[in-house]
Amino acid sequence: MVDHPRARKLADRIKVIVAQMLDTRIKDPRLGFVTVTDVRVTGDLQNASIFYTVYGDDDARAGTAAALESAKGLIRSEVGKQTGVRLTPALEFFLDAVPETAATLDAALLEAHRRDVELKALREKATYAGDEDPYRKPAASDDDED
Repeated sequence: MVDHPRARKLADRIKVIVAQMLDTRIKDPRLGFVTVTDVRVTGDLQNASIFYTVYGDDDARAGTAAALESAKGLIRSEVGKQTGVRLTPALEFFLDAVPETAATLDAALLEAHRRDVELKALREKATYAGDEDPYRKPAASDDDED
């Protein structure tokens, strides 16, 4: 995928506009503690995907998704006014999976650390199955015995 500079600039501007709208103008009680994490605009500037996270449980996420869906028209009209582009992009809101992914990675790292500590403890107690040096040594010569 080619990263178009104009699309990137528009995405950054849309991110700021949407965050301001959610903070000041959208007064829906279903709207939880929302953070806009990323905005991606297609190369033709027709569609904008807005990624967000919500602090809270599944009920807060569901309520926030419904509130964003109902406020989509108001947000889109404000994006059109403030950006000044000829065609205002269609907005789509997606719940960002970054916090869940980060929690999964943290759990995996903690499990790996626990196993490393356990392996280190086992390694310190380990003994050889046979002799310490399992390789054959050359026989002592007869000259040394005399």
